Amino acid sequence: MIQQNYKAPFPAAIKIQEENILPGTQTKILLGAGKLPSGSQLSITTHVFRASKPGPTVLLLGGIHGDEINGIEIITSLLESQCLQQLKAGCVLAIPLLNVFGFNNMSRDMPDGKDVNRSFPGNKSGSLASRVAKSLTQNILPLADYAIDLHTGGAHRYNYPHTRYTPGDDTSQILAEVFAAPFAVKQALIAHSFRKVANDMHTHVLVYEAGESGRIDGLAVKTGIQGILNVLTYLEMLPPQQNLQAAQPTLHFNKTTWVRASNPGLFSALVTAGQKVKEGMLLGNIKDPYGVKSYAITSKVHGYIIGINHAAVVNQGDAIFHVGSYDEKHN
Repeated sequence: MIQQNYKAPFPAAIKIQEENILPGTQTKILLGAGKLPSGSQLSITTHVFRASKPGPTVLLLGGIHGDEINGIEIITSLLESQCLQQLKAGCVLAIPLLNVFGFNNMSRDMPDGKDVNRSFPGNKSGSLASRVAKSLTQNILPLADYAIDLHTGGAHRYNYPHTRYTPGDDTSQILAEVFAAPFAVKQALIAHSFRKVANDMHTHVLVYEAGESGRIDGLAVKTGIQGILNVLTYLEMLPPQQNLQAAQPTLHFNKTTWVRASNPGLFSALVTAGQKVKEGMLLGNIKDPYGVKSYAITSKVHGYIIGINHAAVVNQGDAIFHVGSYDEKHN
């Protein structure tokens, strides 16, 4: 069991913006993040569930990229199930949709073209993306002991359900095991990302990647919901779950390799996401639109397909297969 001192005071109220939330209560808070050209307030809807007993605070974060809707579906499904009302210890902060503007426009980014996930810790006087990041950094991260950040693949790329955790953060690695997605990847922190800033603020972050932008994927949603319930149960925040089938052991990777298109054309995959592959194995084909030439795509390593490009037409250099593997040299 993970042991640590929790950030949220007990039995005192926790404060988010100007609202005090007492133990044993739940509420919905609209975090201010800026204004749109119409004058409308851009707000971040935050559902707060606080149990009567002390425990950790877990942030569930979806929609940091507006077109990644599987995470939104996962959190809203948890809200609809009312399982978070059964919280027996600690606190859950559930934000189904961070990038409201991107969602309304089915866009990854904000209207200024900036990626919220590269705008942390943010600036309340900066770009709109920076203001959204600042609101989360200022109001939520000081309270969160753990965070589960929900993502999908982008630009036609489908991610097979997997988690990503931080090297050197044993707690995030334990959470990856508990979440029990099919795969887990050890991934270094990226400057100005949510995970990097959260890590600096002593919040242990687990990233969940599954599905494809702009589409709801049943496997991605089901695995994500179950993973979150697994974590909350492990942290003794929810009652033990009944009638659960034992999950398959999670395969851990510390190295990922992109297979890119050496030639442009019509792309056909011969393997599926989640499949085991070997070095030299045929993964797919690219042919020119005139039926003159065809190019074989082979794997450079032994591993598993953790991501696949679903685009029918690819450009030279496009990422088409993402292969996870384990390199003993980087143990």
